[in-house]
Amino acid sequence: MAKRIIISGGGTGGHIYPAIAIANALQHREPDTEILFVGALGKMEMEKVPRAGYKIVGLPIAGIKRSLSLENLTLPFKMLRSLMKARAVIKDFKPDVAVGVGGFASGPLLMMASMAGIPILIQEQNSYAGVTNKLLAKRAAKICVAYPGMEAFFPKEKITMLGNPVRSDITYVHLKRASALEHFELNEGAKTLFVMGGSLGARSINESITEGLGRLVEAGYQVLWQTGKNDIDKAKAAIEKLGTDRVKAFDFIYTMDLAYAVADVVVSRAGALSVSELCLAAKPAILVPFPYASEDHQTKNAMNLVDSNAAILVKDSEARTRLVDQALALLDDVTRQRELQTNINKLARPSAADDIAAEVFNLIQ
Repeated sequence: MAKRIIISGGGTGGHIYPAIAIANALQHREPDTEILFVGALGKMEMEKVPRAGYKIVGLPIAGIKRSLSLENLTLPFKMLRSLMKARAVIKDFKPDVAVGVGGFASGPLLMMASMAGIPILIQEQNSYAGVTNKLLAKRAAKICVAYPGMEAFFPKEKITMLGNPVRSDITYVHLKRASALEHFELNEGAKTLFVMGGSLGARSINESITEGLGRLVEAGYQVLWQTGKNDIDKAKAAIEKLGTDRVKAFDFIYTMDLAYAVADVVVSRAGALSVSELCLAAKPAILVPFPYASEDHQTKNAMNLVDSNAAILVKDSEARTRLVDQALALLDDVTRQRELQTNINKLARPSAADDIAAEVFNLIQ
């Protein structure tokens, strides 16, 4: 009989893409497995999950606004409606297991699944556990983590360290360089700096690259740039002002395997997904952690690499004065690139998605 599994969570690519990687691994192991995603209405998972070929149901849940906002007054009502909707989804779908990948969307679903006696698996991507996952830890049968020391947040006996699941197409990006250069219309004879700020963009990174774009081009390098929706127009204006075809800017890049394949050096935020992908792709990286992430967890993620001489860290507050200088220095230094490449690849967990899928199936009686 086909197994039925619900995967819940979302809000950012850092939650969504690990969830899709787990779903892909589940179906690879047992192709007749039925999978349903549950996310938050209006969030990016409502677009990204169907694009990956899976069904998704949206809950009217929302996160707390950090600033004073009248929207916070509606949260109790949204939570109640989300709990009722989650209960109806569970009753209708009848899952064997519920998997939560973090983000507020997973809270109501996992809560109702637990109350219905359905086993729960939590996957925590970061080195500092998210609020939803911490609240639900006591109800979980298994908690899969990517960093050591997570017993500070979760019951030790439930933890297994398997790494973060990432898109399987990133595993052999070195074989795709020729097709990647063609795809992005880049020159084979020039080194490429790939700049990304996560699925939502990164203002400090974008502003730094905008200011230093001329220096990168004058030095003979080319730039592949994922800006996010908010900064794409500014980026295109900067490119037009330079009158260069050496810089390609996109608000979002779906073919991340090709983006990594073409990259000689990467500038990135230090979200858990980005860090895990960089390890698997084995790319020399300069990390600019988002300073307002909860408990500064992006800096903790980055320091795991820096302490292993596997990446370079530039503080967000210093990005405008140091980032382009660091990028130019690393692009110039092939020996340093190889050193970072070797060390970051040692931290890769290529079987994470398959290992988590095995844990999910183990929970089915």
